[in-house]
Amino acid sequence: MTITLYSDAKWVSPYAMSAFVALVEKRVPFDVSLVDLDAKAHFQPGYPARTRRVPCLVDDDFVLAESSAIAEYLEEKFPAPAHPALFPPDLRSRAIAREVMAWIRSDLLPIREERPTTTVFGPPSKTKLSERAEAARVRLVDGASQLVRDGQTTLFREWCLADVDLSLMLQRLHLSGDPLPPALARYAEANWKRPSVVQWLAHRLPTP
Repeated sequence: MTITLYSDAKWVSPYAMSAFVALVEKRVPFDVSLVDLDAKAHFQPGYPARTRRVPCLVDDDFVLAESSAIAEYLEEKFPAPAHPALFPPDLRSRAIAREVMAWIRSDLLPIREERPTTTVFGPPSKTKLSERAEAARVRLVDGASQLVRDGQTTLFREWCLADVDLSLMLQRLHLSGDPLPPALARYAEANWKRPSVVQWLAHRLPTP
């Protein structure tokens, strides 16, 4: 079995990070192939993803893109208890975890535009949030605060992949000094110390 994860060469894709963490958490061996997005390498004939996006997972002769699809595939191919779970065991918690992951990927665009992951993995932003981004911040804080209570370091009893995705979105704000309730800041900081996340962060951009 040979698994290769195609990731962006700058290590700033939040979706590649999610797939990378999922593979590390599953404790399956894999290689990383870096893709130079600036040079449009993902549009070259040799790039395997049908979507022409990163991340892309190649498992022998099977090719799959989109981080959420990759997570679902890994969860089914390497099920618990032989491999650690990426999603909660009960139906409703699992549904909420998927809700959070879909929300982070499809909404809150002003935050993603004004606090790109280069401000998370590299130097933070020094600019003030626009009105649109501030409104998105309020919505993010409101939604996350309904799930994360003071003292929680995970959304549910056990860690799940949604914790990484939500923490990354919160870190977009927290690391640039934008207001976050203490409970959410502590939650994000705790997940940033998880070994699988630390492995990704080891490739962070150098600070000028």
